[in-house]
Amino acid sequence: MFPDSASLAILLVAWLVYFALHSALASLTVKRWLAARHPDFMPAYRIGFNIIAVLGLLPILWLLFSHPGPVVWSWSGLSAYIANGLALAAVAGFFYTLRDYDGSEFLGLRQWFNQTRTVEDQECFHITSAHRFVRHPWYSFSLLIIWTRDMSAAMLLSALVMTAYFIVGSRMEERKLIAYHGQRYRRYMGKVAGLVPLPWKTISKAEATALVSGKG
Repeated sequence: MFPDSASLAILLVAWLVYFALHSALASLTVKRWLAARHPDFMPAYRIGFNIIAVLGLLPILWLLFSHPGPVVWSWSGLSAYIANGLALAAVAGFFYTLRDYDGSEFLGLRQWFNQTRTVEDQECFHITSAHRFVRHPWYSFSLLIIWTRDMSAAMLLSALVMTAYFIVGSRMEERKLIAYHGQRYRRYMGKVAGLVPLPWKTISKAEATALVSGKG
């Protein structure tokens, strides 16, 4: 067994390396470099990206659960029911919003079967029901699940690092979306909250339709 401080340090480094690699592979810079030099690799890029993302998590999860460290806090009584209820609502929201995404493109199957060599995502700009309330619903659901768990030292460290990554990652993702969709996405950003839903920063279905059409 590692001492608690050593295991936390190893866990922190593992998360930082994972997120740095994940961000680099998701960036337009890396995609454009690969597309220019090895275009035949592009149809399999998304599939490869997803495989690396999943496999890279496995050693981190092993560190997290095999060396949890001391308990920082745990929910009990009514607070446990509330925390678990919020987490279940977030999981339900995640599965509900799956219907609004092109699963074949997300997994990379469409790019593979169509032998797509372009860098840009193939989905056109659209605003789903969840995106009318927050720009990054999956990140929001993930944060809700993370922060309603019992917290060991390792889990708290992971929660802080993941939260920081979601904040930074959402901004990096939005730079790509601006590159893809231009002023339409900029106008959308000005009207809808980023990670935490705000009652005064939501749009109606009609407003979403107008933004998608470029009239909003």
